[in-house]
This record gives sequence, structure tokens and C-alpha cells, in this order.
Amino acid sequence: MKIGKNKMVSLTYDLHYDDAEGELIEQATSEKPLSFVFGAGLMLPKFESELEGFEAGNPFQISLNDVDAYGELDENAIVDLPKHLFIIEGEFDNEIVAVGNTVPMMSTSGQRLNGLVMEITDDVVKMDFNHPLAGENLFFKGEILEVREATDEEIAATLGGGGCGCGSGGCGDGGCGDEGCGDGGCSTEGNGGCGCGC
Repeated sequence: MKIGKNKMVSLTYDLHYDDAEGELIEQATSEKPLSFVFGAGLMLPKFESELEGFEAGNPFQISLNDVDAYGELDENAIVDLPKHLFIIEGEFDNEIVAVGNTVPMMSTSGQRLNGLVMEITDDVVKMDFNHPLAGENLFFKGEILEVREATDEEIAATLGGGGCGCGSGGCGDGGCGDEGCGDGGCSTEGNGGCGCGC
């Protein structure tokens, strides 16, 4: 069976910066593969398009430039927020809001965001809301483990925004925990589903 719309795909991958010789970012193994409904919009579009037509047992290598992955680094996504926004019951939360920590936030429109704390001054907290892999070229190398028809329940679950495989797209910092997952994400929503390529 070939990979196509509404097929449930399970695969392994090693994800590197730049190319096969680049630093290893994360892995999905045969014990903890990335599984997703193809065409449901949870994965990076270019990642999916490169996999279309593959079958179980096929190896793959995919190179994505930053534009096709998480976009270029956006200077406008680095902002100074008033320090008083982080005061709870009269106290500034030094444990959660610390340089190097990723803090879950919500925009005025209700969108969930993760912000990396870059600097804390007397008045402001400088945060970076770029995706952790923004500005990076990515290289995936892996193998297709299984391709089958997705069940109605699996398709319905993806429409509800679920989905979890390994990856920096919601796993780690975003939502599915650290079980072999990374900390940034390949989900199209940044923090939505999880799974690289997601």
C-alpha cells in the first residue's frame, strides 16, 4: 500500500541540522515511531509531499530548507513583555520565568504560544516566540514501517488537533512529554500535534 491521503503512516527517522553530517536533533525509533494520518495537516507540507507514494520498507532522505521547515527567524517574534505580567499573588515567578526556560503563553487572540526567556531586566522580560527550529535547515533520514488505511476514529482524532509521534512539534515542550520526543516541533502549529514533520 502506498502513502496517500487518509493513510496511517508509521516511520522512523533521525533528524539532523543541515545534512547527514549535522548535529542529531532527535530520533523516532522502531520502538517509538512517528505515526500520523497522511494529509491531515499535522505535518510539514514539504515533508509529506516528499513521502507520498512510498511503501512500507522504503528508506527515505528528506532535506528541508528553513522556509519549507519552520520558516526564517522572525525578529518581530522577539518581544519585550512588561515584567508585571509574570507577577502572581504579588510575587515574580523566578522559577518558571528564568533565562533559558520555555514558558507557555497565550496571545490576545487565544493562540497558545511557547516563549523562550532570553533576558530579564527590572522592567521587562525579553522573550523569543520563534519556533525553536526557525531559521534551520533540516535533514531527515529514516524508513517507512507501516502504511494502512486510517480508521474513522483516527481521522476524527486528527481533526480534533491530536496526533503524537516523536518530534519537536509539540512533544517535549509542547504537549506529549519527553518520551523519546524532542523539544520544539515539527507540527504545523508549532505547539499543536507532535512529531517531527508534524
